[in-house]
Amino acid sequence: MVTPAAGTHARSGGLVADTLFQHPSPNFGDRRDGRVPDLIVLHYTAMASAEAALERLSDPAFEVSSHYLIGRDGRIWQLVPEEKRAWHAGAGSWLGQGDVNSRSVGIELDNDGKTPFGEPLMAALEGLLPDIMDRWSIGVSGVIGHSDIAPARKSDPGRRFDWRRLARSGLAFWPDVEPASSLEVGGDNWAGFLDALAASGFPTDPAPDALLEAFRARFRPHARGPLTQADVLFALHLANDRALDLKEPLS
Repeated sequence: MVTPAAGTHARSGGLVADTLFQHPSPNFGDRRDGRVPDLIVLHYTAMASAEAALERLSDPAFEVSSHYLIGRDGRIWQLVPEEKRAWHAGAGSWLGQGDVNSRSVGIELDNDGKTPFGEPLMAALEGLLPDIMDRWSIGVSGVIGHSDIAPARKSDPGRRFDWRRLARSGLAFWPDVEPASSLEVGGDNWAGFLDALAASGFPTDPAPDALLEAFRARFRPHARGPLTQADVLFALHLANDRALDLKEPLS
């Protein structure tokens, strides 16, 4: 698993008071069956502005919300208390469990999915995540994307999102091995690839092509075309490292 670079601290973030705003949304409920968050799900808004996203996430007619929204300029809005169930994830599952809304904190990122995530937004996210992770004892394996839990329906936060940056700060998971480019040839081991993704947490019901796209969006954003040996090797290392990470005590 990728570890933080020397001189950085995995849990050294924290909100700056003048960048956090309250914007209550009516779109929430109680977490079901006494669940508490064990996941943080990242999204992109795919809207023209943070203000447009705030309006949508606060409109009862749309029945959608998130706990937080981070603007492109680094402003952070809290819409739903963390102890409540926001309506951000929809149908999907992770590690074989559904009702992701009842077990997660949702963070919307002000981005269209086609352009890079700018420095102010990323820095704000790196400030927000550690507090949430510490508050609910969520490890790096619990920070995931919307497309991870719903590969057939969702593509966010997309190929432009810098997961490795979060991993280097100790705020997301990344396996140790980066496959060599020489392995970018056809891979017929679909069964091994899909088994590895299931062991890593991905749902098992979407079509294989949808799972491949979700996996690449998260871990191999520059890869295209049919399944390759590099995909299979990376997925196998992902499953192995994820299993080890899930057995480790939370810091």
